[in-house]
Amino acid sequence: MAASPVWSVDPRTGKQREQVAVEATAQEVDAAVRAAHAAREALTDRTVRAAFLRSAADELEAARDRLVEAADAETALGPVRLTGELARTCYQLRAFAGIVEEGAFLDVVIDHPDDTATPPVPDLRRYKIPLGVVAVYSASNFPFAFSVAGGDTASALAAGCPVVVKAHPDHPALSELVAKVIRRAAARHQVPDGVLGLVHGFDAGIELIRHPMVAAAGFTGSVRGGRALFDEAAARPVPIPFHGELGSLNPVLVTEAAAAERGEAIGAGLAGSMTLGVGQFCVKPGLVLAPASAAGDALLKSLTDAVSDTDPGVLLDHRMRDNFLAGVTERTRLPEVESPVTAGAGGEHTVSAGFLTVPAERLTREGAHDLLLEECFGPVTVVARYTDEAEVRAVLSRLPGNLTATVHLSSEEAAGQGRGAELVRELTPLAGRVLVNGWPTGVAVAPAQHHGGPYPATTSTSTSVGGTAIERWLRPVVYQGAPQALLPPELKDDNPLGLPRRFNGRLEH
Repeated sequence: MAASPVWSVDPRTGKQREQVAVEATAQEVDAAVRAAHAAREALTDRTVRAAFLRSAADELEAARDRLVEAADAETALGPVRLTGELARTCYQLRAFAGIVEEGAFLDVVIDHPDDTATPPVPDLRRYKIPLGVVAVYSASNFPFAFSVAGGDTASALAAGCPVVVKAHPDHPALSELVAKVIRRAAARHQVPDGVLGLVHGFDAGIELIRHPMVAAAGFTGSVRGGRALFDEAAARPVPIPFHGELGSLNPVLVTEAAAAERGEAIGAGLAGSMTLGVGQFCVKPGLVLAPASAAGDALLKSLTDAVSDTDPGVLLDHRMRDNFLAGVTERTRLPEVESPVTAGAGGEHTVSAGFLTVPAERLTREGAHDLLLEECFGPVTVVARYTDEAEVRAVLSRLPGNLTATVHLSSEEAAGQGRGAELVRELTPLAGRVLVNGWPTGVAVAPAQHHGGPYPATTSTSTSVGGTAIERWLRPVVYQGAPQALLPPELKDDNPLGLPRRFNGRLEH
């Protein structure tokens, strides 16, 4: 049977724009993986890897106008947002180039023999090596930063791992363009095209995770899709690491004192965060615990005014739009759920933002209201109004793992008075990033960043943003008693590569 065509679709109209490719067959997936596997040796030299990553950033910038135009046609995210996202992607590539050159990610540790230790220590030399071919599953909502040239790909290439990307169906034309740009950068350094493979189609994604030469996978998407691939990765004859970002509610707690001090500002800030990008951010605040008091009322009025002034927007595709409308309707029908600003259809192809309120007590026990503790992708949030601290603790105890958790404190609470520190401690087990007096939308690409969290936020303890994302694609190996002549240069005593390392217990820079 012939493979299905892959079309570029305009989300503003729902109409097909152009045929981009055809869905990859099992044979084509196999060829892409084998080509990537064959390209591994070209990434052995860290100097080449770093230069390749910088060239990739240069080539993306040179093609910026064409790429942004293609991305906007397929996602409707707008040139301003997409230009910024492309700049972030280029910055990330260059940041990994610097990490590769520095070499600390190799974690070199050398211990010379010590017969006086108990038990005696032999000659031991440890560092990290690349896993092999990495399968990357693109995200819908970040066509640059979490797609073909995004963080998973950049960190895998930095680790020395070739990549095969499963393109997202929401932006196939852009995916093809970006892949060509990256391969053009690879050619500048005699790196084979196979270093970055690209396949389309649902079945191709399954074939990719099952391929015996794929050594690890990175995914950003839904809980349902991610869990299915995670299970496939675990069910292989040889299981592989699966680093998936699946879903997050990103709870926000507003204390009574914070609401009294600056409730209007918090309400306006919440509106901006939950509607940013038409609510299509993985760190959108989806549940807010706010006091059922006069101060809480002021917060809600500010939120109502700001959300009411938000223009309707286009979601990434019509399937997401249908799911959003169905999800809002199902939640609105629950007992004691009110809709001060009703989210829904803003037009034939758009959606309008809104929010729901519910007594927090409804969320303290199992029942139909558990639906409010699940992510609803799009511009909507749930405000659960609490009457006391016991309700807050009861709701927090029922939350799944999240990418972020936020607490808004008063000035005194932030200064260490009251329960500020205690609340931060209570939120810490729930998320990989805990914010105080801020909003979770906006994930800085920085060395200290962590973009991950307890399941179902992610399937591992790793991050997909920041320098330590490279650790996902490496494994440690130790050489014992190996003569200097047989060691890789990274582990030789004279340190010919000038790497930072721990040498006989002492850290050397």
